[in-house]
Amino acid sequence: MIEKMKKGEALEVTRQQGLMGVAPSPSAADGSSQISIDDFIKIDLRVGEVKTASAVKGADKLLHLTVDIGEPQPRSIVAGIALAYKPEALVGRKVVIVANLAPRKLRGLESQGMIVAASLEGGNPVLASFLEDVPIGARLK
Repeated sequence: MIEKMKKGEALEVTRQQGLMGVAPSPSAADGSSQISIDDFIKIDLRVGEVKTASAVKGADKLLHLTVDIGEPQPRSIVAGIALAYKPEALVGRKVVIVANLAPRKLRGLESQGMIVAASLEGGNPVLASFLEDVPIGARLK
């Protein structure tokens, strides 16, 4: 029912819930939707090591990476991070990928996953990384 209300009305309902002792969910204030733990478990997040990285011809924002996640063959991943990262700086870096995303063709290249990065407002993406040494293929939970 809140989805059909205007933004101001939805915020008023959220304020009233807060006043009644019902804490609004964090996503209620910003309009995003929540998922269940069962939905989250479906996402296969893996640690991978970038083996190769190169610019994608004709695309200013795209890099083509091969990423080892402990499978027989490294994954081909096309990522929109070229404005933030030089290809040579990525080789050897450990990254987080969504490993069970359906493959997709981008600029004629198959992307077999997605690199996880923070999306900063008005800024460049920042890759998720680790302070400790984490083995290739480790699953994030």
